[in-house]
Amino acid sequence: MDQQLGGTVTQQNDPVLIFEHVNSSGFAIGHAQLNVEGTLNSLSLEMIRRLAPVLTEWSQREDIAAVVITAVGEKAFCAGGDIQALYRAIDVNLTAGETIDSYPFDFFAEEYRLDYLIHTYPKPIVTLGHGIVMGGGLGILGASQYRVLTERSRLALPEVTIGLFPDAGASWAFRNMQKHHAGFLGLTGSHLNATDALLVGLGTHVISHSGRVPWLRDLFELPWRSDSTANEEVLTEWLAAGCTQEASILPDSELVRVPERDVDCADLVAEASAIYALAGTSQWIDRGIGNLKGGCPTTAGIVLEQIARVADMTLAESFQMELTVATHCAQNTDFHEGVRALIIDKDFAPKWKFGSIENLSKAHVLSHFEPPWTVHPLADLG
Repeated sequence: MDQQLGGTVTQQNDPVLIFEHVNSSGFAIGHAQLNVEGTLNSLSLEMIRRLAPVLTEWSQREDIAAVVITAVGEKAFCAGGDIQALYRAIDVNLTAGETIDSYPFDFFAEEYRLDYLIHTYPKPIVTLGHGIVMGGGLGILGASQYRVLTERSRLALPEVTIGLFPDAGASWAFRNMQKHHAGFLGLTGSHLNATDALLVGLGTHVISHSGRVPWLRDLFELPWRSDSTANEEVLTEWLAAGCTQEASILPDSELVRVPERDVDCADLVAEASAIYALAGTSQWIDRGIGNLKGGCPTTAGIVLEQIARVADMTLAESFQMELTVATHCAQNTDFHEGVRALIIDKDFAPKWKFGSIENLSKAHVLSHFEPPWTVHPLADLG
């Protein structure tokens, strides 16, 4: 797509392409483009280490008025983290009975630092989340001030199916949703269309999928200034005017079928039962129920606990909590087993540590929230 847009660019085979588009007003737009179409732009540690210093540099330069993050290909902005790389490292560590490969721990810590940087960015930052947006991709999108989707966007937090947990800022997203939405999405891993992503705040605007190139060209040519507040006003007005006309392309809501109700985060069995009671409401609901029934009980317990805890946390504390949980997930067996069953061997028959939600140990769930370090690796956030 960017061959049509101009601007300076790094090597075309880099996993993240870096552009600087200087417009007629003399200001530049920093543009980072995920560039691993073959893996649906799945986020690797190499990509994180490319993005973080560039975004930091742009935040400090007076000539950079705003930042845009996009991705190559028609199918996906980013389908999640590089799960296979995580699996290989965890497999080595579990086989050895000790940490031989630090990749999982480095990945999660640096990913969350990147997400925190985007959340707190001092300049307007726009992410265009076309197609599939999951896991690490949703972390980048959800952290951005302007979260632009297309009518083909499909967002999800599907970690219950692989024994991980909704991370990369998902806790903060849950904090800002109605609890019955957060609980349903976290427990079922259900996909969200653009309409429902707007409803729960994961998206802010929608444009047409086919109109992405001209939309970007117009964005680069806005009357940018040196004042970040003024640039936010220009961008907000332009997005509001340009996206209103796209309302007719939005799909119907699926999430509207989930009834509003009080959520008891201390009673997983009751919450699961309430979701099971919705069976037959729609195919979308039924798929979510299937995910929960076949998914990892430990993940389900973690989801309700993180929703309960994040309500009283700061943004920095929410990422610290997530790194604690992610570290335990990388050391325990469920995540490894879920990836094996669904992605590596594809037998689709994971053998979870606990066979059912009813048999899940609360102590095991809570152990994921106990920091395994004397000094937290993200203690300096905030």
